[in-house]
Amino acid sequence: MKTRFFSTAFAFLIFVSLISCKESPGPAPQKTPEQIATEAISGSGTQAWGIAGGGSVTRDGREVTDLYSTFELVFNSGNSKTYSARNSNDLFDASGNWSFAGSNFDKVTLTGAKPAAGREISFTQNNNTLRLEFTIPAPGARIGNTFAVAGNYTIVLMKK
Repeated sequence: MKTRFFSTAFAFLIFVSLISCKESPGPAPQKTPEQIATEAISGSGTQAWGIAGGGSVTRDGREVTDLYSTFELVFNSGNSKTYSARNSNDLFDASGNWSFAGSNFDKVTLTGAKPAAGREISFTQNNNTLRLEFTIPAPGARIGNTFAVAGNYTIVLMKK
């Protein structure tokens, strides 16, 4: 009887030992600064931002929101980070790619030929707002020889 008891107890101890050796999942992996910045601008994959609902555009400290009242900007964080812009009054290209400028992940650059393309655009995202700040220098800042867009821009967009 004692032998049977010890055999059962020994088998139970081996079983408990095997179960306890199983690795625990541990804490979730930390996100990199780039992942955090990507989510800030493009959500979990694609994020649309627009002027409607409280956004604004200022150029050299003057309110020019009326020129961009239906402006929308959509960022996609897929394999090739893309963007699309609507109703930008020729300030942004209709679509292209975006990338981070520098290693702080607080600036982006957009591809294209319009005045905002190729500029370092600082961004901050806070709750439902995305604030973009950039400068378009005077040389090459005309659209169709009539509309000058040179200046320091601050664009506040609302999450759609």
